[in-house]
Amino acid sequence: MDLARRITDFTHDTVARSDYLPPLRAQRRTAAEAVGLFLDGRRTEAGRRLDGIDFGISTFTDTVTGRRFAEISDRAAEGHRGWGRIYIDLSATTRWSVQVPHPVADSGSEQLGIGVLRARRGGVLVMAGAHRNADRKGRADVAHRRDTVFDAVCDELAARHLPGLQVHGFADSTEPGYDVIASLGSADKGLPTARRTATALRHEGFAVCRAWARRCALEGRGNVQGREAEDQGVPFLHMEFSRTVRDDASRVRRAAEAMAASLPS
Repeated sequence: MDLARRITDFTHDTVARSDYLPPLRAQRRTAAEAVGLFLDGRRTEAGRRLDGIDFGISTFTDTVTGRRFAEISDRAAEGHRGWGRIYIDLSATTRWSVQVPHPVADSGSEQLGIGVLRARRGGVLVMAGAHRNADRKGRADVAHRRDTVFDAVCDELAARHLPGLQVHGFADSTEPGYDVIASLGSADKGLPTARRTATALRHEGFAVCRAWARRCALEGRGNVQGREAEDQGVPFLHMEFSRTVRDDASRVRRAAEAMAASLPS
């Protein structure tokens, strides 16, 4: 199975049309605890916990990398609840996460997430399951809500001290002259990683606005996953990419490889 095709089909066929049903606190906790159990190697127990919220675990081999991945996803109401998916690289010990909070809304951001997951072993990809505007009350905007499955899983990963990389997209007119806005959100533990990442991207020909060195738009200071990472003392990067970059498959690949190579292990 092609990992990229699997995720792209999910975003096009499900995320773009999904409703959003806010999860109960117990459901969020169950999802996060099950991911933790899975990462601890207690996969049968994780599966039983996920059964309680009608989620399931499947595994497959990515035809491009030849590596095994696990997919944790909604079995019954994926297009109704919009709680998202988690992909785990099974070829190595889990050491970091890449997060895609706004698939479809930030067109092409899922391709950046896929690229990072493929480019370096030991990753977890956490993806939202609905458009950020799927709920009229704003409850589907997972980058700014603490009451989502997405946030609960990211909290579990931060509690395990796994560095987080969150990818977004911006309109070219938002920050003219830049391809990338790199920031730490509200955190400060990731500054060495951020500097390495910005340097790697510049070497690939990207113009990077570095929010720790100057004022940039969309610095992500209200990002709740970044705030949790700060509380846990875990490196966190908030990366915004222009529409021009996200529309260019070659530049997406180069950006993903540069970010993956810069992640701490």
